[in-house]
Amino acid sequence: MIALHTGIAIVAIILLIIRVKVDPIIALVLGCLYLGLASGIGFQATVEAITSGFGDIMSKIGLLIGFGVLMGALLHAVGGFKVMVEALVRAVPANRLPYALALALTTVAPSIYVDVQVVLAAPVARSSSKFIGKHGLAWLAAALGTGIFCGYVFVIPGLSAISIAGLLKVPLGTYLLYGLVIGPIAAAVTVWLFRRMLSLGWWNQAKDEEESEALEEEEAAEETVDEGRRPSLLLALSPIVVPLLMIAFGAFAKLAGLNDPFVNFIGDANVALFLGLVGAYVMARRFVGAERSAEAFSDGLHTTGEILLVTGVGGSLGAVIKATGLAKLLGGLFAMDAAAPVVLVILLAWFIAALLHLAIGSVSVAAITAAGIVAPILSTLPVAPVVVGLAIASGALFALQVNSNFFWMFKALLGLSTQGSLKTMTTVTSIASLVSLPLVMVAALVAR
Repeated sequence: MIALHTGIAIVAIILLIIRVKVDPIIALVLGCLYLGLASGIGFQATVEAITSGFGDIMSKIGLLIGFGVLMGALLHAVGGFKVMVEALVRAVPANRLPYALALALTTVAPSIYVDVQVVLAAPVARSSSKFIGKHGLAWLAAALGTGIFCGYVFVIPGLSAISIAGLLKVPLGTYLLYGLVIGPIAAAVTVWLFRRMLSLGWWNQAKDEEESEALEEEEAAEETVDEGRRPSLLLALSPIVVPLLMIAFGAFAKLAGLNDPFVNFIGDANVALFLGLVGAYVMARRFVGAERSAEAFSDGLHTTGEILLVTGVGGSLGAVIKATGLAKLLGGLFAMDAAAPVVLVILLAWFIAALLHLAIGSVSVAAITAAGIVAPILSTLPVAPVVVGLAIASGALFALQVNSNFFWMFKALLGLSTQGSLKTMTTVTSIASLVSLPLVMVAALVAR
């Protein structure tokens, strides 16, 4: 019954938002209340899960969202993103931009938190979309989501990739060897398939794009910046690149076993993004003056508040689902033994992770929980541990949707409607999950 009520809650939230046009915040809270009470965890526990889930998400990513959005608003004000996009278009043909974005995020950016990646990459995707032509925003949004999560689950040091490898005791080098092949291939094929879907009428700009007032003001402000007063490409990139390098340095230092307080401080994402924000603020003061900088900061604060609230309530839904004990229930449904065929083991590991992700709404939690369920019986399975891990990674990708706080960040930062976000983020994570599954089966032929 818990699984049934979880499904009802998720479907109801989607219908309330898309069909009834209920605000996502109200729909999400109603879904939380229904699920908590219908599953029997009680009145007090439901409220506690809602508030604690909101607080947990805010403590982890609240400052990241705030600093990142404010930095983006300031870079827009000085024309920084236009400088970056013009350089990108000169370097990469317009019809190859989505592939370049997806592959860069899959292979280069996994050391960076997914929330930071979307905050920093979304403005570039928005600004680049007009160079691609019809449905450019949809294609780039899909590429962004594909790249971020294929890297997150398949490529070390993505958080989910490291977690899966650690729980299953797979050497990081071994996991990376296979993941560096599967992740980029799955991302590129997914971007290509999504482009075919767009050509068949998948996208409705009027219904699927819902540019917010704050984002429109940012774009208009960037267009008014004097060409001669724009920063150079190197200067425009510095508020983004410096934080990324700091975070990557911290991630690799941790992998190397270097546990130094100062190194941890430098590599902390909050510290890194704050430094990027300060750099963007100083740049804005220099190029557009104190008054325009203050206006851009104010616009960023307006956008930040909206994103924080809906993201936090998305975290509340995940916390209520976790409180229902669904993960424990799933763990008792599956029993594997040494006689199970290789294909069945891979499919079962994929299915556990996919079902957990659909229910919980977190790629990393689904991956970690699935790995935890499988780990005790791993030695009895006729499959190499790395293959089981890759199958879990593939399943954990499946159908990121409304019970994920990332979904709401993605929606707001890219200026999409809820329907548009389902038609991009949910669609491409489902495609990438299904595309990567046969690649995992091929890996089983060579892995030992």
